[in-house]
Amino acid sequence: MNPYSGGLLGDTNIRYRGKGFLVSHKFNRDFKFGFSTVGVQHELGLPGSEYESDWILWLHDPENIAAGIVSGDRPEDGPGYWHLFREDNERAVSIGMDAAWFTIEWARIFPKPTFEVQVPVEKGKEGVTDVAIDQKHVEKLRQLANADAVKRYREIFEDWKRRGGFLIANLFHWSIPVWLHDPIKVRKLGPDRAPSGWLDERIVVEFAKFAAFVASEFDEFVDAWYTMNEPEVVANLGYVSVRSGFPPGYLDFSCYEKARKHMAETHARAYDSVKLFSKKPVGIVESVGDWTPLTEEDGEVAELGFKRNVWPYEAAYNGVFNGEVRDDFRKRLDWVGLNYYTRNMVKKTGKGYTVLSGYGYSCPPGGVSKDGRPASDFGWEVYPEGLYRVLMKLWNMYRLPIYVTENGIADATDRLRPHFLVSHLYQVLRAAGEGVDVRGYFHWNLFDNLEWAQGFRMRFGLFHVDLSTKKRYARPSALVFREVAKGKEIPEHLTHLTEPPRVGR
Repeated sequence: MNPYSGGLLGDTNIRYRGKGFLVSHKFNRDFKFGFSTVGVQHELGLPGSEYESDWILWLHDPENIAAGIVSGDRPEDGPGYWHLFREDNERAVSIGMDAAWFTIEWARIFPKPTFEVQVPVEKGKEGVTDVAIDQKHVEKLRQLANADAVKRYREIFEDWKRRGGFLIANLFHWSIPVWLHDPIKVRKLGPDRAPSGWLDERIVVEFAKFAAFVASEFDEFVDAWYTMNEPEVVANLGYVSVRSGFPPGYLDFSCYEKARKHMAETHARAYDSVKLFSKKPVGIVESVGDWTPLTEEDGEVAELGFKRNVWPYEAAYNGVFNGEVRDDFRKRLDWVGLNYYTRNMVKKTGKGYTVLSGYGYSCPPGGVSKDGRPASDFGWEVYPEGLYRVLMKLWNMYRLPIYVTENGIADATDRLRPHFLVSHLYQVLRAAGEGVDVRGYFHWNLFDNLEWAQGFRMRFGLFHVDLSTKKRYARPSALVFREVAKGKEIPEHLTHLTEPPRVGR
């Protein structure tokens, strides 16, 4: 009898040959396969889709472009999902996708300030501990909201739900209204003399208002919520690793710490706001790599790196932030969202560690890692085993449902994506087979999009987009995805792709 029959893996058909090589494996029929949308990355591209946010301002800045901080590609030349959502939703269903997470763009909903809607706020010595929002506040916010944007999101959600799709709503994917964050002014004048985004405590309150409004407005369509995407990435790349091209590009360790603190508070207060108007589960998403020690002696620092990486989950679930416990943070996590792309190879140095080049995120673009593994157009090492290890760790830490909310590869020629896709899905099955409650896999992404400061040159789509015509063309990997997603299994004729790819093997 199959021990997982009726569980996550459903009626798993397992056959072996040779050295125990897995030939066929089935997902449960309830396992979700999906895609994602983000305003700056996907929505723009056709007249009438334009809006203003800190990221759009940043990408247009002539000094950023002249210095090579950003590519010079314009979001308004993008794939145009804002107008083409019906055909893209149909395209997703055609390849077996039955789930999607959609970002509700804060800057679209509230292009003008919401400060005038005053709500009771409690503060302690730690920071903002409560934001008390009720229906009358939501009604006032409705008067300030962009009605056209609200209507269009309703149309997108209604269309997806009519197709039987599972819908996760994301409240923040890096883009902030300019009235709260002007990154050009922060860079030039300093954060004390400009709208400073995550450095301004007011963002905690204003985001809580936004969260309450969208929960009240869209809950009928939503199956699950998450408050924000990759807070550690936003803080680190904005204030520490400033060569990344992320706004505001302001190098300051104390600003990094302040941004992290405000993000932790924002998740907690937004969780409370959503729960006032929704009974749906609320999560948070972080990009977590597999922290791999170079040698056995480096195991301790690899674990240290991992723990630093997962601080958003720790704050939201255990209330632990910077080694201290805040009761107003605890137990505000219903599910875990994991974005996984590759690993971080680390070596102990002094009292800390160094992330080594030639592995993980720092390989030659389109080349080969020092471990003999292929690298993407972005220079990211293909390392599927890490997904299994991260899933196992997160499950053992929290015992909460997990969605793989992002996993994909920049691969314009599609030479690596089919193998990448199947080998990573196999690792999901490995984790599920050991009891991890992993409920879905969202491939990044359905179609090519704007990759932030890198512009359009990084092609992550299962479908190629001709940006001049907005036409989509299926890559071969879309057909591989369709076989797996429609059948809810890795079929036997694709099992040769379950092994991690190696160059020259």
